[in-house]
Amino acid sequence: MNENVLKILGDEMKIRFLKVIWFSLLIFFLFFTFQTHSIFPKTIRSTKTIKVPYKAKISKKDESLKKTLTQQSPTGGLYCDAKSAVLMDALTGQILYEQDTHLKIPPASFAKILTLYLIFDAIRAGQLKMDEMVTVSEKAWRTQGSKMFIKVGDRVKVEDLIKGIAIASGNDACIALAEHLSGSEEVFVSKMNEKARLLGLKESQFKNSHGMPDEEQYTTAMDMALLAKRYIEDHPESLSFHSQTEFEYNGIRQGNRNTLLQKNIGVDGLKTGHIEESGYHLIATAKRDGQRMIAVVMGCDRVRKRAPEAEKLLEYGFKNFSTLEVVKKGATFGPVKVKRGKVKEIFLTAEEDGRVTVTKGKESFVSTVPQLPPFITAPIQKGQALGKVLIQNEGKGVKEINLLAFSNVEKSLIPPWPVLVGILLGLAIVVFLGSWWFRRPKPKPIR
Repeated sequence: MNENVLKILGDEMKIRFLKVIWFSLLIFFLFFTFQTHSIFPKTIRSTKTIKVPYKAKISKKDESLKKTLTQQSPTGGLYCDAKSAVLMDALTGQILYEQDTHLKIPPASFAKILTLYLIFDAIRAGQLKMDEMVTVSEKAWRTQGSKMFIKVGDRVKVEDLIKGIAIASGNDACIALAEHLSGSEEVFVSKMNEKARLLGLKESQFKNSHGMPDEEQYTTAMDMALLAKRYIEDHPESLSFHSQTEFEYNGIRQGNRNTLLQKNIGVDGLKTGHIEESGYHLIATAKRDGQRMIAVVMGCDRVRKRAPEAEKLLEYGFKNFSTLEVVKKGATFGPVKVKRGKVKEIFLTAEEDGRVTVTKGKESFVSTVPQLPPFITAPIQKGQALGKVLIQNEGKGVKEINLLAFSNVEKSLIPPWPVLVGILLGLAIVVFLGSWWFRRPKPKPIR
């Protein structure tokens, strides 16, 4: 009797022991699986930290770039005989010379650039056509200042009105197009100010479509440089109008007041301006050997000064600076290893062109530093920002370009090998214990 009791107790101890072992293995298996997922998270930290929209950094970065480049510029005592002046590399946005750039001045006909910006936006959006006919209102006909000389009730093509603004600086043409597009000039002007805010023109306010005097209408040379840059970038076709030296309508021929167009120095725009309150203005842009410069001169006291002063700035820019395309849009980087994906690696491509402006003779100091994650975890969407390339000048970072996924990568249905090994090991242990359990000797019944 005692032997049977001891035997039963021994069997129960064995069963409890095996249960403890089985439970311990199960805990180990679950812990191993959890740790494996911790090692390979769905989204790696390096990807999160570098996935920053490019536009979110523009304002701060541009301000530092402007200060740095202005300090490094070999100005050599350069001075512009105007109230305010700016020289900008149009391809990089970097400021190469500045003089009282935030002085608020009435824009005069510089306002027409924003007017044309909205007109070209509407044409691109299909809201307006070049051959569309516009009926001239009495308000447009009666406007003062420079004119295209359209008459009340005339039916004028949009294309001719654009020429009348870009070449002859017609105030009447501005009102005719503003009314045709928005119903009234007042509504159109509200759209001008909305566009100005979207473009980052923080020191400008417009009260009409043509730039005639208004106490509450003002801008700065810096804002006009930014406007000119975006205008040329978004609507390069506009230069085919601004570069024409004369325009004839209804038998009246008028010359373009931008006299730099006739000097064969690469100038192909952009706009003059003058009212008594602000003086004589000129935005001149020129292209040479893959470079484009924008010179803004505001507040000259004589008309004959603005063209030479703008030309002086342009020549200074072309002769002292180089524009380098360090990274080309679509350039590939990598490959980068992909985990849990149907492919093992992926290439990244540059989101945009990476251009910088440097002092001539220092081109060799520019370098690129790709910053790629050690691996990327699937799934991956095409165009997803996963890395960046840093452009450096003399060892200092001057620009960052996002690197995007070249293609989609779907998640693989097969789990990673550590998880797979853990699952198989766990199954093997369960099968072994189950097999042993059913084959174990059954205890004899107590009699």
